[in-house]
Amino acid sequence: MNMGERLRELRLRRKISQEEVARHIGITRSAYSHYEINNRQPVYETLIKLAAFFDVSLDYIIGGTQPAARSDAPSPNAMPDTREILTLLQKLNHEQRKQSLALIHNLIRQERRADDSG
Repeated sequence: MNMGERLRELRLRRKISQEEVARHIGITRSAYSHYEINNRQPVYETLIKLAAFFDVSLDYIIGGTQPAARSDAPSPNAMPDTREILTLLQKLNHEQRKQSLALIHNLIRQERRADDSG
């Protein structure tokens, strides 16, 4: 499977449009479309963004056989809701993600306080 086919497969697996992928990684839909049909090759920085967005290794994006998750990313199997949470966060704009992360941090602090007092 070539890189374009791999990108298309990853995108379709998530049931999202080329426009959505392009917006999330900061390129035009046209540029992303060219990657999927193998008319262009993404620059290194874009490859990194694609791997992060699809939660796979760079090796997998460029033709590797295993869709290994990045080592710094939480395992999608760690908790059943992890994949859903990541997908939802990716749909938010920058400010909404910031607010969501602040809320999560506050919830964790509250839980720690409850554990410390009980």
